[in-house]
Amino acid sequence: MKIALLGYGKMGKVIERIALERGHEIVLKKDQNNTFEGLLNADVAIDFSVPDSAIENISECLNNGIPVISGTTGWVADYPKMVSLCEAKNGSFIYASNFSLGVNVFFELNEYLAKMMANLKQYNVSMEEIHHTQKLDAPSGTAITLAEGVIKHTDYSNWTLETPISNEIHIEAKRIENVPGTHSIFYDSEVDQIEIKHTAHSREGFALGAVVAAEWLVNKKGVFTMKDVLFNGSKL
Repeated sequence: MKIALLGYGKMGKVIERIALERGHEIVLKKDQNNTFEGLLNADVAIDFSVPDSAIENISECLNNGIPVISGTTGWVADYPKMVSLCEAKNGSFIYASNFSLGVNVFFELNEYLAKMMANLKQYNVSMEEIHHTQKLDAPSGTAITLAEGVIKHTDYSNWTLETPISNEIHIEAKRIENVPGTHSIFYDSEVDQIEIKHTAHSREGFALGAVVAAEWLVNKKGVFTMKDVLFNGSKL
């Protein structure tokens, strides 16, 4: 499989190594200063860039018939536009706030727990996310996905970084040197606390999930999620 890397920072380099280990070829390494030369040689593109570049990268792929996955966060207010473009071009697209296989299992666990806790009104939900100091957006896209998973099954209607009102989930976002990503969800009552937590030890998990998703997306048409990748025949 021939892969275009759109974004060649720390994550891009780890993705490159894992892709090569799995027998793939890299035909384009694009950072903010490069062109898209070589994109048309790719079977699939993997976008791990920055928020200001993501829409251009995804659009360029969809307009040229290149399947694309994106793990860039901080731009998703425009996600519906990319979905519409994908549908108009009969393209192939996956966006995920986190491509880690373990995190995507954690997303499912989070929703399952939220369903169980929905009627236990004595518990207050809050979250904490910790990332490296180079991360540009806060809260993380992963934390937002987790909050949306709770909101989907409970009376909570929103999340906030500020002091929450009664129907808001407070997310505390911390930035600490050399932390790949830690996410915790707390259910607190006067008598006890329930906590579920995912801790990434390195970028390897994110990179592997991105490559697995790229392998899965080739020769498919439509807009997909990591749930499709995990539960529909991926070679993990």
